[in-house]
Amino acid sequence: MPTYVAFLRAINLGATRKFPKDDIRRCTESIGATGVATHINTGNVLLTTPMRSRTRIEAALESAYEADRGFAVPTMVFTPGELLGIAEDAGALRSELPPETHYVTLYKAPPDPAAVRAVEALAIEGETVRVVDRGAHVLLQRGFHEGRVLNTREFKALGQGTARNVTVIRALAAKWCG
Repeated sequence: MPTYVAFLRAINLGATRKFPKDDIRRCTESIGATGVATHINTGNVLLTTPMRSRTRIEAALESAYEADRGFAVPTMVFTPGELLGIAEDAGALRSELPPETHYVTLYKAPPDPAAVRAVEALAIEGETVRVVDRGAHVLLQRGFHEGRVLNTREFKALGQGTARNVTVIRALAAKWCG
């Protein structure tokens, strides 16, 4: 059976969006997934399932999570190979444009090419965005909360995603995809 890595968006933020790791594990298993594991409490989930359609897996997980939590939990699913590719892309980009801070926003589908061109063309000093398939790499020469690019209409036009620090991406690739 195939293995996948799921990234949950906007959980454990504030008092109303709590989703403890044990509950994530239980809900993920409720769709028939096995080998379920989590990494830190920010919505990183490893699972094995007989389902082969990424969109079907995302829909099943989102339905189970919302039924349990009472709020929507957008979920982006990647194969281990895709996650390894994102980690490799991150390494190449860090060599080319060494940032102080590097986040990757993960999407369900590749963003629209026109939106990608627009965000990559932005000229904000010390801030660079490079989109590779379903990942938008945000490289900042200052801290994440000081960055301006994430609040631009060009970045928002890429769509709804979920962001992870590149350290988490690399750790997951090493732990679950190696």
